[in-house]
Amino acid sequence: MKISLVIPAYNEEKYMKDCLVHIMAQQVRPDEIIVVDNNCTDKTIKIAKLFPVTIVKEPVQGMIAARNKGFNTATGDIIARCDADTHLPPDWIKRVKDNFETKKIDALTGPVEFYDLNVKAMPIINLYFDFIKPIFHNEVLSGPNMILSRSMWNKVKNDVCLNDKKVHEDIDLSIHITAAHGTILRDHDLIVYISGRRIKKNPQSFFGEYPVRFMKTLMHHKKNIISSFLAP
Repeated sequence: MKISLVIPAYNEEKYMKDCLVHIMAQQVRPDEIIVVDNNCTDKTIKIAKLFPVTIVKEPVQGMIAARNKGFNTATGDIIARCDADTHLPPDWIKRVKDNFETKKIDALTGPVEFYDLNVKAMPIINLYFDFIKPIFHNEVLSGPNMILSRSMWNKVKNDVCLNDKKVHEDIDLSIHITAAHGTILRDHDLIVYISGRRIKKNPQSFFGEYPVRFMKTLMHHKKNIISSFLAP
C-alpha cells in the first residue's frame, strides 16, 4: 500500500522546515511527499527543496485549488494531507496504514491539538465533531488530518466545491464522500499537532468567520443533507 502525503503551502517559511523534519522522523515514511506551491513569494519552496519532496505549482490561489492539485498529482493508493504548520507524531503514517489495511474504510481522520497555545483544543474540537456528525450521517474530516483512498478521490474529485469562501473544504469533501456512500473513520489516537497562529493573530475574526462559513456550507449542501436524512 503506497501512501502519498500532500502539503499545500502559501508563504510558510516559518513552519515548513519543522513540518518536513517531523515527516522525515516517521517510523514509516510516506512513499511520496508533495508540496503544493500556491504562489509562495518567500523561502517556503527553497526550504522544501532541501528535503526529498516533489514540488508542484498551483496558480489558482486558495486551499481547495492547492489541495486538489496535490491530490490529482498523487500516485499513492492512499492520499493523506496535512498543513504546512503541522507536526506529525512519529507513528502517524504507520497508524494510517494500519487503519486502511485492517478496516473497510474510504477515508480517515483524527483529532488536532495545538503545540503553541496554552489551550487544550481536543475536548472542544471533539465536542464540535460530536455535534455535527449527526447532521452529515458520517464522521467529518479535519483539514490538517485527512486521509482518503485514491479510488474515493476519483469518485468525488469532479463534484467537490471550488470556492473557499462558500464552504469549509474539509466538511465539503466529507459531504461528497458520504454522498458517494463512502465510510469515514475517526481514529481518536491519530492525533496531529498544529499551530494556533491564526487564533493568536485575530481570535475574534477566527471564531467569527468559522461559524459563518460553517452555516454557508450547510446551506450550500442543504439538498444533500436533507436527502441523507430521507435515505433508507
